[in-house]
Amino acid sequence: MSHMRLRIDGRTFRDPQNREVTLHGINCAADAKLPATPDLPSHVSEKFFDGDNVSFVNRPFSLEDADTHFTRLRSWGYNTLRYIFTWEAIEHAGPGKYDEEWIDHTISVLRKAKEYGFFIFMDPHQDVWSRFSGGSGAPMWTLYACGLDPQHFAVTEASLVQNTYPEPDKFPKMIWATNYTRLACQVVFTLFFAGRDFAPKAIIDGKNIQDYLTDHYIGAIEHLARRIHDAGDLEYDPIIGWESLNEPNKGLISYQDITVVPKEQQLKKGTTPTAWQAMLTGSGRACEVETWDFGGMGPYKSGTALIDPEGRSAWLSNDYDDTHYGWRRDPGWKLGECLWAQHGVWDPSTDTVLKKDYFAKDPKNGATIDTEYFTNHYWMAHYRAYSKMVKSIFPDSLMFFQPPVLEIPPKIKGTSDDDPNIVFSPHFYDGITLITKKWNRVWNIDVFGVLRGKYLTPAFAIKIGENAIRNCFSHQLRAIREEGTEYMGVHPCVFTEIGIPYDMDDKYAYKTGNYSSQIAALDANHFALEDSQANGFALWTYVTTVGGRLPDVIKQCSQDTELALLGRPMERRRPVDLFERRQSCTGGCLFSVGLPCVARHHLSFFFKSSSISR
Repeated sequence: MSHMRLRIDGRTFRDPQNREVTLHGINCAADAKLPATPDLPSHVSEKFFDGDNVSFVNRPFSLEDADTHFTRLRSWGYNTLRYIFTWEAIEHAGPGKYDEEWIDHTISVLRKAKEYGFFIFMDPHQDVWSRFSGGSGAPMWTLYACGLDPQHFAVTEASLVQNTYPEPDKFPKMIWATNYTRLACQVVFTLFFAGRDFAPKAIIDGKNIQDYLTDHYIGAIEHLARRIHDAGDLEYDPIIGWESLNEPNKGLISYQDITVVPKEQQLKKGTTPTAWQAMLTGSGRACEVETWDFGGMGPYKSGTALIDPEGRSAWLSNDYDDTHYGWRRDPGWKLGECLWAQHGVWDPSTDTVLKKDYFAKDPKNGATIDTEYFTNHYWMAHYRAYSKMVKSIFPDSLMFFQPPVLEIPPKIKGTSDDDPNIVFSPHFYDGITLITKKWNRVWNIDVFGVLRGKYLTPAFAIKIGENAIRNCFSHQLRAIREEGTEYMGVHPCVFTEIGIPYDMDDKYAYKTGNYSSQIAALDANHFALEDSQANGFALWTYVTTVGGRLPDVIKQCSQDTELALLGRPMERRRPVDLFERRQSCTGGCLFSVGLPCVARHHLSFFFKSSSISR
C-alpha cells in the first residue's frame, strides 16, 4: 500500500501523525472550464463553434505563474484544492483523441502544488453539460453524437448561451442554470444515464449512445489518471482523491408528464417551456410558453412569450456527415427527426403527444421512476463504473461522492457500495442571494427544509432577521450532513462547493471598495460550515482572469462567484516557508476573507482531539 498522506477514520480525516485534519479548500480554478487557445470568454462568438481546435494548455494558469497563485492561496489559509478539469480539455479533438500536451501541463502544475503542501482532489467538472449548451464540461462532438446541432440551439432555445446571445452584455442574470430544463440538456443527460432504456434506437459504433458516451467519458479520465499514476510522484500526495461527475442531472428521467412543468422544478426564470414544448420548438415549431421572473418574495409568472425557430431544428439534418468524427450511426437512428418522436413519444405529423409519461417508468421492470429511483439506480450505476476505474489505478484513493444536488442521497448504508473511503460531497448555495445578487438581511427561506417537506407551507419556512438567516444556513448544512449519514453510513462530509456572488448590488463594491454585503454573506456561509461540523469545504471559486473584460469564467456566465485578485501583486515566497507557517496553525480555523478564526463557542468541538488545519 502506498503512503497515504490522508486517511479516513470514521467520519474524520487523519494524517500520518494521527491528527485530525480539516480540509480548508478552494476550487482551483474556474479558468479551467474554458480554453486558453483561442481565448474564448463566455461572451465572444468568434470561432466559438470550432470546438475541435482548441487547447486548454495553461489552464488553470501557466506553470510560470503557478508560484504566485499557490503562494496567494496558501497565505489566504487554504490547505486543499479541488482541482477543476473538464472532459473537453482531455478529448476535445474527437473521440479517442487525447490532448497529451494538456496532460503534461496538468502534471507539472500538480507537482508545483505539491511543493506547497496542498491536499488535492480531482474534479471532473461540468455545468449544463458543455460550453455549447451554456456551461462547460463535455466536448462539442458529444452533442453531434447525440444527433443534436448546437448551431441551432439559440434560435430554438434548446439552450441559452451567452456566446450566441444577440446582446451578450445583456445576458440575463442566472439564466444559465435554466438550461438544465431546456431541450439540449434534457436530451444529453437522459441519454448519458439511461439511453439504453429510453432511446434503444440510438446506436453508434455498435453501442447504445449511453455506453458510447459513458465509455468515452470514463476512458478519457482513465487516461488522465494513468498518466498521473505513471508520473510516479503524485499518487496519494498531493492527490488524495477523485470526485464523481460534478452536479449530475437526471434530464427527463422521472418526468411523470412532459406536458407540464414538474412541481419540483424550483428554478423558473425567463422562458419556461414544458418538456413537450421544448420538443416542439426543438423541431422548428413555434410555441407560446410561460415566462417567469424572480421578485422580492420569490419566483412568479410574468407572462408568456413566443419562441419561433422559423422551421429550424435543434436536431442534425439528414444530410449531416457522420464521417467527420469517424463514427457509424445505425440506420435505425434517423437524422433530421426528433429522437423522442422516433421512440413514439409524439407524432410529428400531427404534433400530438402519444406518451406523456414515457419517462415515468423503468421499461425493464415497470417501476415508477422518481428522483430517488434515478439516484439509486441510474446514477449509482454510473458511479460504480467510474469508481471501479479510479480504484483500478489508485486502490486506496478517497472517492468524493457527489449525488445530484440537494436530492436525497442513495441508500448505500451497510451495502457493498458503502466504501469506507467515501467522502460525502454535497454542494450548497443560498439561492435567494445568488438570484437577486443581494445580501438580504431581512428575510430568507429554509430551502432544504421545504424540499424535505418540513413545513406545511413554504410561508412557514421564511426566516426574518439576519441572525435567523445565519442560523437557517447552519441548520440546512447540518441537516444535509446528517441526511448523508442516515442514507450512506458514517463518512466524512466535505461541501465541495459553497459560495456567494461577489458582484452584488449591481457591482457596487467594485466601484466603491465597500464589500460589507459580500463579507456578511460570506461570514454567514462560514458560520454555517463551522456549526455544521462538516469535515471541510471547497469555496467556489478562485479565478485568475481579471481585468476589464466581462466576468467570463464564472459559474457559469453570470454568477460571478469567484475570488478575483483585487489587491496588489502577491509576493512570491518559498513553498517551505508557507508550509511551515501553516503547519504551526493548528485548531479548526475555517478560513474566510477577513475572518480568520472560529467563533469562541465552537472551540470545544474543534479541540476534542489533536487536529491540524495546516
